[in-house]
Amino acid sequence: MLGPNNHYTILSLRGLADVYAVKGDVDRSMEYQRRISAIEEKIIPLNLTIGSERQKIAYFTQLQKPDTLISFHVRLARDDGAARDMAATKVLQRKGRVLDALSESRAALRRRFSTQDQALLDSLGDLNSRLARLVLGGPQKMSPEEHQNQIKALEGEREKLEAEISRRSTGFYEGSQPVTLAAVRAAIPSDAALIEFAAYRPVDLKAVDDKTRYGEPRYVAYIIRHQGKVHWVELGAAKEIDGAVDVLRQALRDPRRTDVRQLARAVDEKLMRPVRALVGDATQLLVSPDGELNLMPFAALVDEQGRYLIERYSFAYLTSGRDLLRMQVARAGGSKPTVVADPSFGEPVTEQIAKVNATRKVTVPGGRRRSVTNARDLFETYFAPLNGTAQEARTIQRLFPESNLLTGARATEAALKATAAPRILHVATHGFFLQDSGTAAANAQGATRGTGAKALSVPGAVATGSSAQITTRTMNANAKIENPLLRSGLALAGANLRGGAGDDGILTALEASGLNLWGTKLVVLSACDTGLGEVRNGEGVYGLRRAFVLAGAESLVMSLWPVSDYSTRKLMTDYYKNLKQGMGRGAALRQVQLDMLKRDKQLHPFYWANFIQSGEWANLDDKR
Repeated sequence: MLGPNNHYTILSLRGLADVYAVKGDVDRSMEYQRRISAIEEKIIPLNLTIGSERQKIAYFTQLQKPDTLISFHVRLARDDGAARDMAATKVLQRKGRVLDALSESRAALRRRFSTQDQALLDSLGDLNSRLARLVLGGPQKMSPEEHQNQIKALEGEREKLEAEISRRSTGFYEGSQPVTLAAVRAAIPSDAALIEFAAYRPVDLKAVDDKTRYGEPRYVAYIIRHQGKVHWVELGAAKEIDGAVDVLRQALRDPRRTDVRQLARAVDEKLMRPVRALVGDATQLLVSPDGELNLMPFAALVDEQGRYLIERYSFAYLTSGRDLLRMQVARAGGSKPTVVADPSFGEPVTEQIAKVNATRKVTVPGGRRRSVTNARDLFETYFAPLNGTAQEARTIQRLFPESNLLTGARATEAALKATAAPRILHVATHGFFLQDSGTAAANAQGATRGTGAKALSVPGAVATGSSAQITTRTMNANAKIENPLLRSGLALAGANLRGGAGDDGILTALEASGLNLWGTKLVVLSACDTGLGEVRNGEGVYGLRRAFVLAGAESLVMSLWPVSDYSTRKLMTDYYKNLKQGMGRGAALRQVQLDMLKRDKQLHPFYWANFIQSGEWANLDDKR
């Protein structure tokens, strides 16, 4: 009566699928689940062409989750190949789907590039900037109530504008090919294996209410090759694996730790040893993580022979195996490379900072100032100079003479926003990621580009006159930044001055998502913690990595912890030399890391494993 694609029709079919599953009739249950999936894949694109990001996420909560099909396969039909393939297909279809919808809407408008459409994107960029300044700047002279009201008003405007962008892009971009297991398999190179990790909650179909319906989260991995059947393995409780990953991540961030190999071996035993048995002779692993696995470099895990996995495999990271289909769409090459480095952060009026230092009894040897990191709000933070990044920029320009170099006072937020689809975008500056905890970080000192590390010694580094480089931005303990894309970003020229209305020197991830990078082959974020953000199961990491995908970048090189200024400069120099010689965007990074290990087999992964490459791994001429 309501039609084949109505929500209530889907609910009826889902009830029948559950009934047959409980009765043990696997084939009949699968029949209904296939019908549900087919209907949903037909109506999802229609629903995702309208509405804001929040509305799209809310819509997805109503749909059949991969949890249901994964649980059905793992619990009730372990040996059924059709159930296995159906579960793997659902993971491929759903992972990062909201991100795809937003990315396609903006890319479609850029391809059309009419004056009206560009004005919409410009308006969204301006609105994001206003929202970022309002949230990060605090109430200032407003009452808390007035401040929150203004935030809500801007968020409402932004939601309407996002909905309009989605509406206007409907029907004006090429529909992506259907996401099928066969299509994804065809896009996998013969020497590669796609590893789809998924965090799922086991479903008890006999439960009487939702509280008891879902069990504790677990990890499963589906391994897909160009040919042959899909392999899979259940890895265990997510809580246990996430705990081991977290312990390893703490050791990776501290080069003084001597237990990092032991911890890396422990994680490998839980996570990758079972997977390695199923990848066959693959030498390239296309890793699509989920949950906390997004924050870990798989290359730094240690196998049974005591070798780092980077010595055996090359790694490329994907939001979903579905990304392989997007990579098959040709994009026009971007303009000349742009390199942003060594911004003049500026010296703020020192009275407020002096009060902070006096209160906390901060002393700086030789009178040099260091980054203030345990600030209560934006106006008490301080970004220390990063003079070493200027040399990094000049080296890149020598290799790519056509590069547009933005340093010092020219490395502004406005200049970066005005950059239109450079072939390469390299940004060497302070990065930040704010944990949503309301607590201030401790003061720290060390030669790094960003957040959260203690003073660190760097092999071969020569002391310079610059002070330590650790910067984080924290808000008042009572303030809560709801949008995770406002809790990470990059510091640019004038960041310490809290400047004018149009350019405050702070590029948040929210603002970065509005950059025009359609046609940009590679974005390199040579800064701390640029791969971090808020992890959302099934959608990836909400932070700079999400933002640059939304902006249109084909490939991204980013860091997973605070980086050493000296070792990063050397790593980046060698990386660009390899790119210039025609190596792939992923292979060039791996070769640098292997060379570092060859020179010192005991070198702590802190120095070589901090950067990962996601997205397209081909060289800059698109040759794999």
